[in-house]
Amino acid sequence: METITIQANSTPQGVIIALHGWGANAEDLAELAPILNLPNYTKLFVQAPFDHPNVYGGRMWYDFQNPNSNQLAESRSQLKTYIASIVTSESFSHLPVFLLGFSQGGAMTLDVGLELKLAGLISLSGYLHSDIANNAIATPIFTPILIVHGVRDAVVPVIAAQSAKTTLTKLGAKVSYHEFDMGHEINLEAIATVRNFILENSPEITTENTAKIP
Repeated sequence: METITIQANSTPQGVIIALHGWGANAEDLAELAPILNLPNYTKLFVQAPFDHPNVYGGRMWYDFQNPNSNQLAESRSQLKTYIASIVTSESFSHLPVFLLGFSQGGAMTLDVGLELKLAGLISLSGYLHSDIANNAIATPIFTPILIVHGVRDAVVPVIAAQSAKTTLTKLGAKVSYHEFDMGHEINLEAIATVRNFILENSPEITTENTAKIP
């Protein structure tokens, strides 16, 4: 898959795979890289496979306006193959790999990520696809999950995040849940929460890069 790669400054201590939202693109989400302040993590910002019908340069994982298309299935397949190739690669197989997504990317994170062995899943302003919400999970969920949402989100209402937390907890997942006074966005509080979650779930991290944000 088309990816923007930001290499770790030194020996990598982990990998963050990031999925953008509907109508955005990998470049948009890549702007988070310096703000996350995790220089020793390799960051992979993945481009969704489909052009957005109304936004020039925008991409999407599937079209909300055409629910009968096979785009969701195609994106699932491509992402699973891509992430599996990262997790098993010689460069990254020994490192913790995190999957992060915003909005529709958050939904994809809580979709494909549940079936993969990852260090953590991070959904920002995301939601749960209906088949997963209906408990269509064949195996137990052991991967730690972080859900962050804005109480003023008018695009994906906060009830979607609350519902995702309830469903995933019932399925046995360990969910860390945070609501912030923000809209459909990623503010500094959310970024600090993401950073701390990644550090907490990264084994054998040196003291050079472990200072948590209060």
